[in-house]
Amino acid sequence: MNAMNKIKAAAFAATVLTPVMANAQEVELTYLTHWAPDTVALLEQAASAYTEQNPDVSISVRAVPFGDLLTTIRSGGAGGGPTIASIYDLWLPELVRDGLVTGAPEAVAGEVQSAWPEGIAAAASVDGQIYGIPNEINVYALNYNRALFEQAGISAPPATWDELKDAAAKLTGDGRQGFGMINSWAAGVVHPFASLLASNGGTLIADGEPQLDSQAALETFQLYETMIEQGYTDPAMGTADANTTGPFLDNFVSGNTGMIIMANWWESALRGGMGDAFENIATAPIPVGPSGDTARSISYSWMTVVNAGASDAEQQASWDFLAWLNGPDSGEDGASAMADILQSMGILPSRSSDVAAYEDELGRPFLEGYVSVLENARAFPVVLGGQEFSEALQQVIEQLQYGQIDAAQAQQNAQADARSILERAQR
Repeated sequence: MNAMNKIKAAAFAATVLTPVMANAQEVELTYLTHWAPDTVALLEQAASAYTEQNPDVSISVRAVPFGDLLTTIRSGGAGGGPTIASIYDLWLPELVRDGLVTGAPEAVAGEVQSAWPEGIAAAASVDGQIYGIPNEINVYALNYNRALFEQAGISAPPATWDELKDAAAKLTGDGRQGFGMINSWAAGVVHPFASLLASNGGTLIADGEPQLDSQAALETFQLYETMIEQGYTDPAMGTADANTTGPFLDNFVSGNTGMIIMANWWESALRGGMGDAFENIATAPIPVGPSGDTARSISYSWMTVVNAGASDAEQQASWDFLAWLNGPDSGEDGASAMADILQSMGILPSRSSDVAAYEDELGRPFLEGYVSVLENARAFPVVLGGQEFSEALQQVIEQLQYGQIDAAQAQQNAQADARSILERAQR
């Protein structure tokens, strides 16, 4: 870190930390996350390092499955839930509307706006107010098995949808699907679809209005229809939960799936499942569709927020801890402690100084395909009704996957559902 950044970091820390130190009273914080035990252990180590410097603050970490995370936050209500919670950015507008999270102090908000890319900082705000500190960012890329490609005589990853269909055809057979699609999990279903749509020049929502009636969207639904009808995709092989546990992961690990579209965060699960065979896995940008002009992905982020019902002392201590955890002096070699934790899972950090600090690690083969799409990534829309919109679109895509509706019906149903949901959310 250069001298100017050190001065800024010191000034920031002094601005944020002084009020809590002045309180000199015991403050107990709880941090809710969905991380696995080994990652929770790293967070607990970071929390212990912080409390050594701030002995009047104690921090306990609680983990629940991803599917229970939002429910747990809501069930506690303002004041009764965790002091700090890790959230998916799509949930923020509703949590703000319902008074469950508090706005960041001026010093923290200013740091987020200056130290994170503009788009990521925007995802942590509602109506211009910062409500959380971003940590991870996720994008999507094509994952493929190089050994299977070689066996099928495919020399390079597909760059267009025609090449994608051709590769899927060559890879399909003998119990293997050429291209795998997730089902049974909203984000897992919707995000790959949205990434293909983005690479076809389309978008889900623009200016608060659904855009699923576009030609680009119809072509994306038709791509799915073709993959299913030609047998390149088998829905029975795609069941997964939010931890990717199930047939989707198992079939890719075992070589029964040739290609998938997946986010960068699942590297650790893939490594764990494949062992030495992980060396066969490569990544590439999302293939470009007939209406697209360049490879794109959607992106989404996670952030930590503070309970609006916590006491003033708890809120101050929470923001102080989060500022330290995500700051450039808490980790190794100019990275934040949060970035160190994220990198243990193969997750891309979002703070600009963390990206710079991990430049070499982010260039490893598996992540290259993801880093290459960051510049052209489009943020998944963060709007009121966004979670319901995502779940409704999941249902439509799954109906298409299982042959219950055709592409035209899927487009019509998806647009109608989206319009109804977004209009209702704005009332």
